[in-house]
Formats: sequence, C-alpha cells, structure tokens
Amino acid sequence: MKKLLYTFIVLICSCSFGFAQTYDEKIGNAMNKGDWFALDSIYQSAPKDSIHKFLEVYSRCLIGNRFNRPDVSIPAFTELFNTQSEYLDLGNILNSSLMFAMDLSRIGDNEKAATIVSSVLDATRQHLDSTAISGMQKHINQYKALSAYKPYAITFGNSPQATVPFRFVPVDPTKHNSLLIHLDDCAINGIPADITFDTGAGINVISDSLAQKLGLISLDATGNVGDLTGVQTGRHVIAKELKLGSITITDVPFTVISMTTNTEEADKYINCFDIVVGSELMLQLKDLTIDFVNHQITIPATAPTRSNATSNMCFSSSMNLLARGKIHNNPMLMCIDSGDASFGSLDKTFFEKNKEYIIAHSQPDSIRMAGVGGVHISKCYRVPDLKAQLGNRTVIIPQIDVRCEDNPSGMEHECNFGLKSLMLFGKVRFNMVDFTLTACP
Repeated sequence: MKKLLYTFIVLICSCSFGFAQTYDEKIGNAMNKGDWFALDSIYQSAPKDSIHKFLEVYSRCLIGNRFNRPDVSIPAFTELFNTQSEYLDLGNILNSSLMFAMDLSRIGDNEKAATIVSSVLDATRQHLDSTAISGMQKHINQYKALSAYKPYAITFGNSPQATVPFRFVPVDPTKHNSLLIHLDDCAINGIPADITFDTGAGINVISDSLAQKLGLISLDATGNVGDLTGVQTGRHVIAKELKLGSITITDVPFTVISMTTNTEEADKYINCFDIVVGSELMLQLKDLTIDFVNHQITIPATAPTRSNATSNMCFSSSMNLLARGKIHNNPMLMCIDSGDASFGSLDKTFFEKNKEYIIAHSQPDSIRMAGVGGVHISKCYRVPDLKAQLGNRTVIIPQIDVRCEDNPSGMEHECNFGLKSLMLFGKVRFNMVDFTLTACP
C-alpha cells in the first residue's frame, strides 16, 4: 500500500503555494508513508469539511482496515466504489477491493466478499496480466469456498472466562535456549492436537500429514503463505471443530503448507510448526491475556465493547500485527511475534541510526531463520541490554539481533519482537476490539 494515490497527492500539494500544510496534504503524506497512526490522528482531529471528499472517504477505508474496525471500513468502501472511484488508479482499485473483501470476510460475509472481488476482476481483466488475474482469482475462490461454511462460530463454557494452558517448547536448546508456545488441552475434530500459538502468523496453517490425520475438509481454493524467508502456495481446508480448553470453535480455516526446509538442522525443529494459530484467530476471540508466569491464556466470554482508547496496534499491508514501541529510545513499529523463538531482531534502519553504539557494544554474528521459503541467513550484531518500551512498560532485553544487511523479503517493520522479549513483561493483554496492547501488572 506504499505510495498510494501519489499523483493525486502531488496535485494537491502543488497547490499549497508555500502555506502551512493543509489537512489534505497531511492525510496524503500519512497515506503515502503507510503511517496509519498518523492518519487516524489527523483524520479524527480535522474538520471534515476541510478534507477533500475522496480523502475523507478513503481515510475511513484505511483506518477501518488497519485497526480492525470493519464497522467503519465496510460502509466507507461501499461509498468509495459508488461515489469516488474516479480517483483510484488500477492498482488502488484492486487493492481496495481486496481490503473491502477482507473486512467483509472478518464479519463472516464471504459471499459478498467473493462478489466484490469478482466484479472488480471482471471490470479490469483486460488491463491485467496473468499473474494479477491469477492472484485475484485465488481470493475469489477462497471466499466462495468459505461462503459454504460459518467460520469461527465460538461457544464458551459456563465460566465467564476461559483459560487455555500452554507450555514452552525448546527449539535448538543447546545454543540460544529458543522457545515457542504450545497450547495444551486442545483438540481438532475430537483428536488431541499440539498447537503452536504464533501472534506473528496472519493465518492458521497446518502440515499436509496432520490435515489428513485430523480429518480437515479440503476446499477448492489455494492461497499464498509468506514469511521473512519467502512465499509458498498452499491449499485451504476447514476444521469442523477446534477446542481450546473450554472454548469450542467451529468451521476454522487453515492453509496446508509444506513444513520442510530441505535443511537438515532446521528440519529437526520444524515439526514445532505442524499446526499454527495466530492473529486471525485472535481477532475472533476478541480479548486475550497471555500470562507467561502461570503459563496460561485467559479469554473473557463477553467481549469488550469499543471504547475511546487510542489504538497502539495496527495491521501492516501484509497483515502482520504491529505495535508502537521504543527500543533504545528509538520510536518504531514492532511486529509482535510469539512465533519468533528468540528475543527478536532489529533491521538495518536501526543499525544505521545507532551504528556507533552497536559496533562499540557488540560483535558481528549471523541470524539463521527457517520458514515457508526455506532458510535465510543474514549478517547481524548481537547487542546486549537494550531498553524496550511496549504497552506502557519498560524492560531490558538481554540480547537482540540487529541486522546490518537489507531486510529479508516481506519485512516492512523495523523490529521483530520475539517471544523471549515478550516474556520479560510477565503478562500481556491483546484487546483486539480497541486494538491495544497492554503490559499488565
């Protein structure tokens, strides 16, 4: 979504004649930079008659999509296509239709999601290459397939609060004491299941062997799965029932991908990711508190209503769950990633800003990451004792990797905040309604 509506924004900015920035310019700059927090703040404070009508509508589309406010974005997207489509170029028409469909799917209206994308594809097909057509068709097939089900119907037990116990599973314990969260007391279609809880995963994934063993229903649809190591195409399946402690969830979508990297050392631990649930499930559960001390996740049966709290989380364009924070007093967006079994990593931008300090306080090293695209190795510095501020609390991270090379494919954020760093806070609450992350006392 970078460089959205660039020509339109330049046109607006060229008319300022040196005066202070207009609200249109401020909003346009926030859109072009992908700074959703700035966009939300500017939009909320601006008199609406001071904003160009197109930018006013499109702001609501993006704010709703990035901050999980489908009640805001869905009517805005409807208005955008009905009254403001003349301002959208081809790329933005396609992107807007996919965001619109995504938000419709989040509230369970997959049939309409398929219709929206199909209509846009029919109207633009003559201008698209085969890759773009194939990508749009995958989304249509996915939403059509899901429309036969009622994804994420959730039933709680009699208690006002559900508790899901978990354990820490070591990964490569002899070297870095890396850890993952595996949920206990879980079952898929009545069969006990060992599930990894990964806040950095935008979708649920499962290996082919377990999809067959657990009786998941295959859908006539495929989709791309990506992480920092690359992209893989997988097929969509449905679990008729997922049990997490006393919570029962029906018609849960998963994507089947290969869980091998063809690297002997990495494949010793890859079965830790045979079943993964992440932020897509978190959105449906609404409110989760991870207690790292008592090894449990608590979920209230009654979801919170949206308040006037200012969001400190958002989604990236690739649907990574990002939170505002600071490392070494550097404000940044962090990908909150419990599937990163280490303390995490910082990118080359942080290295360049703090190069003198990093070189003086650490030694060169390398990061080895395994994922859906195989194994990626990059040069880094392993920096000790950096101060991290997140969700109203501050901790000292014993060590964190700082890359001195360009980001791996797909990384749009400055920091990947790993599980071992999250554990330093003791207890963390994800309010997926207000989109706030809080470090609890």
